[in-house]
Amino acid sequence: MSARDEAIAELATLVAARTLPHPTRVAVDGITASGKTTLANELAAALAATGPPVLRLSMDGYHHPRAHRYRQGRGSADGYYEDAYDFPSFAELVLRPLGPDGAGRYTPAIIDLPTDTPLDRTPVPVPGAAWLVVDGSFLQRDELAGLWDVVVWVDTPFAEARRRGIARDTDLLGGVDAAATAFDERYHAAARRYLAEVDPAAHADVVFVNTDVHRPEVRRVG
Repeated sequence: MSARDEAIAELATLVAARTLPHPTRVAVDGITASGKTTLANELAAALAATGPPVLRLSMDGYHHPRAHRYRQGRGSADGYYEDAYDFPSFAELVLRPLGPDGAGRYTPAIIDLPTDTPLDRTPVPVPGAAWLVVDGSFLQRDELAGLWDVVVWVDTPFAEARRRGIARDTDLLGGVDAAATAFDERYHAAARRYLAEVDPAAHADVVFVNTDVHRPEVRRVG
């Protein structure tokens, strides 16, 4: 077993230790390109191997429409922080329905991000014994406060996340220089605001140190 496999197994054990009468709502939070999506996929697979079903969601399905997302400008850090995601809808259509007083039915997504097309909001029923694993940015903002059962903070330095993000998004964002500008002026500028206002690492249940993706470290916080 690799060092990363061991870390994922340790993280899954910590998450699975929560025994609740409703789905366990797990946030995988972190700055852009910290490795949230990869970690959430790995965690979901590890949890699924233990038996109960896993609901795997991304905040990509809860973006605001394009016109709303970019109303402060395509390069605006405040626009990304304030306008990118529809957190109130996510709370009402996912987290509260799957919580202790919820109906046990949730809406997986409200928008197809590539086409900017609204999706059907008909809720889907789930069993009580399940895990919900969600990756996204800004998951500890006030709109979602108190609605998670476990919060994992993916701790990756800005410089390393920037390097990964530019490599990943060069084609998507129009070249190396354009990608670097987007990370410096929009994505990571918004993330710095989030860190300053919320201090998400300090409030997470688990910190997953992901500086070296081959040898990460699990730190239990709360």
